[in-house]
Amino acid sequence: MPDSLMYSEDNFVVLETNQPEQFLTAAELLEKLKNILAQRQEDLPRDLQKLSTVEEQAQHLLKTYYEFDLGPGEYLQWYAVRLEK
Repeated sequence: MPDSLMYSEDNFVVLETNQPEQFLTAAELLEKLKNILAQRQEDLPRDLQKLSTVEEQAQHLLKTYYEFDLGPGEYLQWYAVRLEK
């Protein structure tokens, strides 16, 4: 039977244009996503437009995506990582 810890997503590695990789907690990544989304409300993917608050949009991104398009030549990607064995 699989250990439930294998499926927890408490830590993420975040890759961003012209930045070194970062290790963030889920709460830190959620805050980062909220800040980005707050500045990009006019140009959101259709499924995010349906959500009424930035908090809901960020939660949806965190749970269903692994990247967010920041425009030509820019990227933001995140991957769940397990820091303990």
